[in-house]
Amino acid sequence: MLLEVKNLGVYYYTLSGVVRGAENVSFSVKEGEWITFVGESGSGKSTVAHAVINLVPSPGKVVTGEVIFQGKNLLAMKPEELRRIRGKEISMVFQDPMTSLDPLRKVGDQIIEAMTVHGVDEDEARKRAKELLEKVNLPADRLDYYPHQLSGGQRQRISIAIAMAFNPKLLIADEPTTALDVIVQDAIMDLIDEMKAEGTSIYFVTHDISLAAERSDRIAVMYAGKLVEIGTTEQIIENPLHPYTRALVESVPDLWKESEVRAIPGYPPDLRNPPSGCRFHPRCAVFREKGELRGLCDVKEPEPVEVEPGHLVACHLYGGAGNE
Repeated sequence: MLLEVKNLGVYYYTLSGVVRGAENVSFSVKEGEWITFVGESGSGKSTVAHAVINLVPSPGKVVTGEVIFQGKNLLAMKPEELRRIRGKEISMVFQDPMTSLDPLRKVGDQIIEAMTVHGVDEDEARKRAKELLEKVNLPADRLDYYPHQLSGGQRQRISIAIAMAFNPKLLIADEPTTALDVIVQDAIMDLIDEMKAEGTSIYFVTHDISLAAERSDRIAVMYAGKLVEIGTTEQIIENPLHPYTRALVESVPDLWKESEVRAIPGYPPDLRNPPSGCRFHPRCAVFREKGELRGLCDVKEPEPVEVEPGHLVACHLYGGAGNE
C-alpha cells in the first residue's frame, strides 16, 4: 500500500470557535490507482488533502491520526525530512496556480528551483524544464514568462510541469480544473492521466462527481468533515448507498435519458457546531420519510460498514450504530 491515512482529524482554531474540518477520516491509496474525493464546498476534502502532506494552513492543526507513506508517518517527520519528500516523491497541484506560483519570478526559474532543491545540477534542471514544457504542450519560450503573462490553463500546466519533474509516487491534485473551461479542463485531466500511466498514484479532489466518474478507479465521498462512503467508481455511481451520495449522483443531468435533476435541499452545517448523530440528517430525505430513524440518525453517529468488498458506507440504513 502506497498511502494509509488512519483516523485523521483536523481542527481550525478560530476566534469564533473550533471548526472541525475533518474527523475520523481513514482510507488508503494503492500504487498506480486514481482515487477522487468529492463533496460540496466545506466538506473537508481539501483539508484532508493538505493534511496528508502536513500543509494544513494556519489556524488549522492536525489533532489526531497518522499518514503512513511507504511505511513512514509523515505527520511525525521533522520539517527537513518532509522537504525531501515534498516535490520529489509527493507532488501537489493547487486549485489556483496564481497563489502557488511566485508572481515576481519567471516560471522557468520556478521549475528549475523545484529540481535544484533536490540536488539536480542547474544546467541539467534547465534542460529538463524545457522537456517538461514540451510534455505539457507549451513552447519553450514560456520559461521566460511571468505567471501573469499566462492564461489560467497555461499556469496550471506550469504547475503540473513542476509536479512531473521527478515522476512522483503520489500526485495530490486539489481541484485543479475548477476555474478552467471544459476544453482546457479536459486537457489538464489528460496530463494527469499521463502521469498515472507512468506509474504515479493520483489523489484528486473535486466537487464534480461527474468529473470523478470519468477517470477514477475509486471515489470517496465526504460530507461535513466526515468520510461517508468509499468504493470503486462503479460501486459509487451505479449503486450509491449513502443518501448524500445518491443526492450527488442525482444532481448530475443525464444527456442520454429523461431524468429529473434534483437539488440537495438546505446547506452544509456550521462545523463549529455540527449536528449530533449523522451530520447529514437535517438534509436527508430518508430521515424525513422514515419515522423509525428518529432517535437514531439524529442521536448516534454511524460507523463505516463494509456492505460489499471495498464498498464502505457510514449510514444507519446499513447497521453500524456508533457513539452517543
